[in-house]
Amino acid sequence: IIAHRLSTIVNADKIIVMEDGKIVEAGTHEELLSENGYYSKLYQGQLQVEEEV
Repeated sequence: IIAHRLSTIVNADKIIVMEDGKIVEAGTHEELLSENGYYSKLYQGQLQVEEEV
């Protein structure tokens, strides 16, 4: 699955995060959030936007 809305993939067995065509992170939703990396920043940003709407 390729997704731009991260809420659609939170239950995936494994999430691959790409930036500029390169894999930058991989893991479950919980693992990626705990790393506070690129995925976490994207997820928090989308969560904030959804709350504002």
